[in-house]
Amino acid sequence: MKLVIGNKNYSSWSLRPWLLMRQAGIAFEEIKVRLSTPDFDAVVARHSPAGKVPVLVDGDLAVWDTLSIAEYLAERFPEKQLWPAERDARALARSVCAEMHAGFGNLRSQMPMNATAMLPGLGWNAAVQRDVDRIAAIWTDLRARFGAGGPFLFGAFTIADAYFAPVVSRFATYGTHLPDEAKRYADFILALPAMQAWIADAREERDFIVADEPYRLAPDRADAIIINH
Repeated sequence: MKLVIGNKNYSSWSLRPWLLMRQAGIAFEEIKVRLSTPDFDAVVARHSPAGKVPVLVDGDLAVWDTLSIAEYLAERFPEKQLWPAERDARALARSVCAEMHAGFGNLRSQMPMNATAMLPGLGWNAAVQRDVDRIAAIWTDLRARFGAGGPFLFGAFTIADAYFAPVVSRFATYGTHLPDEAKRYADFILALPAMQAWIADAREERDFIVADEPYRLAPDRADAIIINH
């Protein structure tokens, strides 16, 4: 199988299936397509009619959109138990993934993913805080219900953990304050070897994306620069 992704520093959607497959031990070939380059559309169109990353290619089949990729992998590798085994927990896992997939627009727009930058406090406003509070509440609730089974949201690793991994990255970049249980979970996910491998690869990219707003940078992180107009 092949997974077509964007820049690891910026592509939050690409992180989800990449982490899911790495953490679950599903072998794949990584194909990276640089975002915001003249040939991006043409290159991605070779793999998906939707023209966006990520795309999972399995033989002659192309699967796009992170929810579709996750569901396909869960069916393709049932032994990996990518959704919780228990029916009610599985329904909750699908619910929080769908909420993450469709919601939290204020957080997404004001705190874009930049995996290697240090931008504490940037992008915060009251609307963003509401998104942060809701995510923290989801994590805290799930850990209270299922935490006895392990350190992930549903005890064992599931698609839900991969779905929230880009938010974990954002919270680290922007120095977001979290309640204790939510912070413990975020710190745990950030420390996963697969997450650390993603961040290490992002550091090697040294790509630049133009932004509409000025960004403050860590003084020793030239590769984390987001250039503004």
